Amino acid sequence: MQTQVGRLRGLPGHQSSRIGSVPRPQLIRSRIAKSAVPRGRQHCGSVYSSATSTKEPSLEGNRTQTQGNNVVPAPGMSKHVDTQVPQSVKKPRIVILGSGWGAMSFIKGMSKKDSQKYDITLVSPRNYFLYTPLLPAVATGTVEERSIVEPIRRIMAGKGKYFEAVASEINPEEKSLVACFPADTGMDECCFKLEYDILILGVGSINNTFGIKGVEEHTFFFKSITDANKLRRQVSECFERAALPNTSHEEKKQLLSFVVVGGGPTGVEVAAELQDMVESDLVKVYPDLVHDVRIAVIELQDHVLSTYDRRISEYTRQIFNRNHIDLILNTKVKAVQRQSVTVSDASGSESEIPFGACVWATGVAMHPVIKQLQERLPKGSQTHFRSIITDEFLRVKGSNNSIYAIGDAATIEQPKALDHSSELFESADTNKDDKLTLAELRQLMSQASKQYSHLEEHARFLDAKYGAKRFGGLVRTEINSEAAGPLNELSDDTAITRTQFEDLLAKIDKGLRALPATAQVARQEGEYLAKLLKKHKPPPNTQGEGALPLPKKAFKYTHLGSLAYVGADKAVMDIPKMGPITGWTAGLLWRGFETYSQISFRNQSLVALDWVRTKLFGRDISRV
Repeated sequence: MQTQVGRLRGLPGHQSSRIGSVPRPQLIRSRIAKSAVPRGRQHCGSVYSSATSTKEPSLEGNRTQTQGNNVVPAPGMSKHVDTQVPQSVKKPRIVILGSGWGAMSFIKGMSKKDSQKYDITLVSPRNYFLYTPLLPAVATGTVEERSIVEPIRRIMAGKGKYFEAVASEINPEEKSLVACFPADTGMDECCFKLEYDILILGVGSINNTFGIKGVEEHTFFFKSITDANKLRRQVSECFERAALPNTSHEEKKQLLSFVVVGGGPTGVEVAAELQDMVESDLVKVYPDLVHDVRIAVIELQDHVLSTYDRRISEYTRQIFNRNHIDLILNTKVKAVQRQSVTVSDASGSESEIPFGACVWATGVAMHPVIKQLQERLPKGSQTHFRSIITDEFLRVKGSNNSIYAIGDAATIEQPKALDHSSELFESADTNKDDKLTLAELRQLMSQASKQYSHLEEHARFLDAKYGAKRFGGLVRTEINSEAAGPLNELSDDTAITRTQFEDLLAKIDKGLRALPATAQVARQEGEYLAKLLKKHKPPPNTQGEGALPLPKKAFKYTHLGSLAYVGADKAVMDIPKMGPITGWTAGLLWRGFETYSQISFRNQSLVALDWVRTKLFGRDISRV
């Protein structure tokens, strides 16, 4: 899992008492007699329309419609929710969905005093915050799972309410949502309705299989504690099965082959941790088997860690070669079977790679509740296939400014400077000669960067170099590396025509990229919203525009750097303005950063003790 510098990392049952004057959400009781439902599966919260089937409903992928004061199930949906629930009008109601980096950074950013201005409710099926960057370490026993989780109720204490539930429907017109206690707990399913003045979406994303056959059935995903524990058990089972006296050599090779699909930070760290466990611990207890172990990383591109400096990618390749981790590059997964993966190389030639365990560490897809919300918003306002679109202030487009989205669930629509090239050019052309000198261009970039944040790097460079002896040459070098713009052909005494200016903006806009789905981005977005709500207090039940005053500054992401563990106590760091840092030094910094970045002192202490325990006594390889 990618480690992001400065993100806190990428930071960060129902209460019987009431917070403020807001009553508990009304539980929607089942109209079906308990005798009609199998014991242990009675529904205590689902109201079924008398005209619909009493079969247990499936919410995913269905839309709801509104009739009067009711949310009416679309065809195939059997839930009928009464919307008339008493709510307080004394405090603005903030509902947060999710308990990941974005949501926790928002909660941590709100002091208890600031929180009292609002009625804050957090809804999430996971009642703990998970420090995801150390999941690979959990999968191998380097760090124990309890060391990287923190109860949500402890974080929410004194700031708001928490309900363990899954949000299934959002009604942006009525500013309400329906959530249900997770049905997979084996207990009664309880559904309730919440109304909001401001809704913050921090539900993250789900795994993306890209429609490849067998991925869902035969691979291990890597987004939760459950995923890490499943992989840990599978590795143990593979070694125990391979150790049996009647296991053939071919079967041993298949059982002890571990494949990781995806050469990003998560895939690299999973492979590195597996190799560490083999070299440091399993070699002592399975001395006759370790020579048959094979760890392979399959990557579609021609190098791993593609978002890092290329020198880091090359260093990682060298370390993996030295540690006997196979890199299968320029290779695409075609299908996954129970014990093998079918791949094709750049030439289209297909082959099969056997495995005892396959980890799927690539791709994210849209969360079901985000998809449901997209369908409820005005037509044309939401067109992104993977996440919900927000403006530069993190407001969901088409939501009348009552819904905000952060983290993996959101994509910020970045305005293009080219769309306003004429007015930008006219405002900068002070002498009206239909040309821009380098001085005028510098002034334009500086002013326009307030509205178009992707121009800021160019503006900062021009500000730093303006007036230098070789100003033009320096501009050409820098801009060429970023956008290969027309400045590459200018000298100090030439100017940019209107056409050249439009060409430059087109090339700069072409370099626009969606923010990466990392904890660092989610953390900064959560902190941005916390600062915004600490400064302003929207009135309760505000409708439409003005629900929250427009901030003076749009959200701006600042990349503070990235880290990744590559095995054998070594790591890589890609820090802006410092360049790549690799090897033992980076390994020490990585370990220290992972410890310091825990969400609480308790977690910091537990992780630090786990590092020491692993070094002194090794990993626990038992399967419990």
